[in-house]
Amino acid sequence: MEPMVTALQTHQLPAQVRDIVDVAAELGIGPELLEPYGEGVAKIRLQALGARPTARKARYVLVTAITPTSLGEGKTVTTIGLGDGLRRIGRRSLIALRQGSMGPTFGIKGGAAGGGRSTLVPFDKVALHLTGDMHAVAAAHNLLAAMVDNHLFHGNALGIDAGTISWRRVVDVDDRALRNLVIGLGAPQDGVPRQSGFDITAASEVMAVLALCTSLKDLRARLGRIVVGHARDRRPVTAEDLHATGAMAVLLRDAIKPNLVQSREGTPAIIHAGPFGNIAHGNSSVIADLIGIGAADFLVTEAGFGADMGAERFFDIKCRVSGLRPDAAVVVTTVRGLKAHTGNHRITSGRQLPGQLFEENPDEVLTGAANLRKQVENCRLFGVPVVVAVNAHPEDHPSEHAAIRRVAEEMNVRCAVSSNYADGGEGAVELAGAVVEASEEGAAFRMLYADSASLEEKVAAVATRIFGAAGVAYEGPAAQQLRQCERDGFGGFPICIAKTQLSLSSDPRLKGAPTGWTLPIREVRAAAGAGFVFLRSGEMRTMPGLPAAPVAEQIDIDDEGNIVGLFQGSR
Repeated sequence: MEPMVTALQTHQLPAQVRDIVDVAAELGIGPELLEPYGEGVAKIRLQALGARPTARKARYVLVTAITPTSLGEGKTVTTIGLGDGLRRIGRRSLIALRQGSMGPTFGIKGGAAGGGRSTLVPFDKVALHLTGDMHAVAAAHNLLAAMVDNHLFHGNALGIDAGTISWRRVVDVDDRALRNLVIGLGAPQDGVPRQSGFDITAASEVMAVLALCTSLKDLRARLGRIVVGHARDRRPVTAEDLHATGAMAVLLRDAIKPNLVQSREGTPAIIHAGPFGNIAHGNSSVIADLIGIGAADFLVTEAGFGADMGAERFFDIKCRVSGLRPDAAVVVTTVRGLKAHTGNHRITSGRQLPGQLFEENPDEVLTGAANLRKQVENCRLFGVPVVVAVNAHPEDHPSEHAAIRRVAEEMNVRCAVSSNYADGGEGAVELAGAVVEASEEGAAFRMLYADSASLEEKVAAVATRIFGAAGVAYEGPAAQQLRQCERDGFGGFPICIAKTQLSLSSDPRLKGAPTGWTLPIREVRAAAGAGFVFLRSGEMRTMPGLPAAPVAEQIDIDDEGNIVGLFQGSR
């Protein structure tokens, strides 16, 4: 029987777990800056941002990927393996990752803590709840939503136009039935009826704010700028106008502190914030990176989905806020992922993979490499040296790895085959060496667009230069919404385009590197607290649904309290 498209059950491999105090000490973080959170986890106090006056400056490495298939390309596994591999060659490394949402954990993906011999520990804590940051974000978000409706109920002194309210509610599970609702039904004391709905917590602007703030003061200021709708005179109404900001910040007082764990080989890892990579900016927190940049020789972080999505937002949004400049980018690919990009194979999550996918066919790999070429080009647009990382699978053939190396050579970028899923850090030594060499080239980092460009110019730049579109079409009210963002003073913001992660285009059926298509924009709104303008393309859902057989069906607990059936993410 061929492999199934599903997450892999956790292997009980012995981990070299170190005391979390010792892990922190390797980063120059003393015990007085830690708040232990059970065994193997600690929060890092924000005083760590300025606690090391003689801190060294780490090389800053981003891990991204080709456009993923439903198989997943294994960015998290590669990121963890690279961190372990760098330690194997004598470089102090620190891994910085997003916190996983329980939506995909219980839905289709499984835990976001790596896989095989490249996992984070304690695995169950990292995969489930961790220190409760997700719940704090949901509580702060929903408090604001409650205060919006309470304001309407008590007379609406701000004159909010209920039809303009964009602030929905959130929950950290996949639940399609909550996408669109009418709230306030019942007796008059039950509220003002209006149409609303739920998004998943990772799509909340509060999550985006948590990921992009630089201090507690900045967190509160950003929360206050969140726009929930418009008054009848078209003035934006904010969380500060509703006097909700202070209470929201209180709920996030602990969530703003990054979480310290480690890989199974003992490499320090900071897990903090979890914005989705397709419907949000898809990167871990700025605070984690500001702490980490002075704590190691190499800081390795990951951006969501392909380089056209998470990496573009890393460069254009996150780096604008942090002021940090990347030294190298790693583009993860797989043999089977490139074969899938030919369009020759029908791959469905939870179904048996077609046997032809595992037949030796380097020519098919070369055909599918059009997507790899484009994603490498996307990283190079920002002036960053690139390394292609082949996430090796047992079904691969040497000739197929050789084909990918040939593509990389033709593009004049380094390439390494990594077997860290099976072999741990030792399997990533070649990749680690290539990353060290690339980081020494000297990046000439640049943004894709200037702050002074119009919003329309910024959208066109991302659509045509990153996605490969021929142009942009604003549908329905989108053009008017874009102009409203300009009038409200948000024209200087960077942009975040929510689209499918399964294609460079807005159509998930188009594989490879499609051209000649037009990017549809159906909604535009300001994420004023986060500091970017959000645009929705296509049929993107901000609340995912569960698959026919969700991973949750296989998770249980035994009589001793041990979790059974917790799954790893894609390898």
